This record gives sequence, C-alpha cells and structure tokens, in this order.
Amino acid sequence: MSELLQYKNYLGSVQFSAEDEVFYGKIVGIEDLINFEGSSVKELKKSFHEAVDDYLETCEELGKKPNKTYKGSFNIRISQDLHREAAIFAAIKNISLNDFVKTAIGYALHHREELSREISSSLE
Repeated sequence: MSELLQYKNYLGSVQFSAEDEVFYGKIVGIEDLINFEGSSVKELKKSFHEAVDDYLETCEELGKKPNKTYKGSFNIRISQDLHREAAIFAAIKNISLNDFVKTAIGYALHHREELSREISSSLE
C-alpha cells in the first residue's frame, strides 16, 4: 500500500505496517528526514499536518530554506541493453541521449494516466 498525502504544497508518503498496526510516512521532496505516523487514517493525516507545520516552523527558526532545490540532474541505473537501445535511438534521431531522456520523461508525465494503467496491469 502506497499513497501520497498533500498539505501546504508538501507531499507525504503513506505506508502501513501490519506487524505494528500503524500507518506511517515521511515528507518527500525535502533534504531533511521528517517522519509521521498514526493508528488511523485520521491520525495519520493529523500527524502529517503537524509534521509539515513543525518542519516549516523549525526552518524559519533556523533561517533555513524549507524546500529541497532540484538542480535538474540525477543519475539513473538501467540495463546495458536499454542503455544501448536509447543511445542508438538518440543517435538515429540526431539528438543527445540527455535530450532523449528529457523527452521520454516529459512524454511519460503527460501520459501519466495511461502509463499508470499500463503499470498496474503489468503487475497483475
């Protein structure tokens, strides 16, 4: 089980531990590790809101910018075959591999509903 909560432009992951019988998560997209938990969905949401508010308050007290800055570069790990296919495709189209990856990510994000259905059906 994995979902996202939203509050004040922050996202929180949602997980469930059957062993501990608790919902838990963390604020995603920030440099700091901020966790929250609750024994019900209502408690989890309340805990998430409190975690975000506390995070913002702490950042303000420390004079720290709260949001993580995305610098626009990241490493990915893919199979050698996929890497080769992508590099050949980019060369044939006379574009850089970087431009091909940017285009592919943009395409996936603009077709996220269709892609989500495809991913869901492939997991069944």
